[in-house]
Amino acid sequence: MSNSTFDFNALVKESKDVLKDPKVYFSAMKTTGGIAEPVIKAVIYGVLAGIIAFIWSLLKIGSVSSGMLGGAIGLMAIIWYIVAAIIGLFIGAVIILVISAICKGTTDFESNIRVTAALMVMMPISALLGVFMGISITLGSIISLAVSLYGLYLLFHALTQTLKADTGTSKIVVIILAALLVLFSVIGIGAKKKASKFMEDFNQKDLKELIQDARNN
Repeated sequence: MSNSTFDFNALVKESKDVLKDPKVYFSAMKTTGGIAEPVIKAVIYGVLAGIIAFIWSLLKIGSVSSGMLGGAIGLMAIIWYIVAAIIGLFIGAVIILVISAICKGTTDFESNIRVTAALMVMMPISALLGVFMGISITLGSIISLAVSLYGLYLLFHALTQTLKADTGTSKIVVIILAALLVLFSVIGIGAKKKASKFMEDFNQKDLKELIQDARNN
């Protein structure tokens, strides 16, 4: 892909290559050519994720529910995902640059922002699998964790292949990040269940009953 003529078909192929064979993809990935291309790529991933979240909101399933506002929340999700994609691209590039520096890899910003844009292929996938959160909080959280762990797997190959980081150090850093993800996911499941139970109780009782229950407790 070039900055002057963005090739959507090439993006589709690259996305498949990242997911199917990250080691090969990141070993041959371009690290020069300007930042316009990774920005466009991030925006497209953000739009796709937003559209998927919007669809789930209309169907009232998944992690985004339209509720009383109809499709308004879902429509806002599209805008949110686009903004999050752009901001996340640059913040993510800085974070990966720091990780790369720790792992004795390149600290060239363009290389890191291109890696970040490639890793954002997980964004629409995460939104797509968000449907399971509406089926079961536990199941949805486990699938979300699996997506995040696979993202770390992609990051490992990006560090060692594209950014030329030390393999041993990269492995240690990725394992630590994976352990933290698991820990926070376990904590998050409990918090989500409590929040879900509260909302169920809120829907079943009127405000006066909730206040009365709070006073009694």
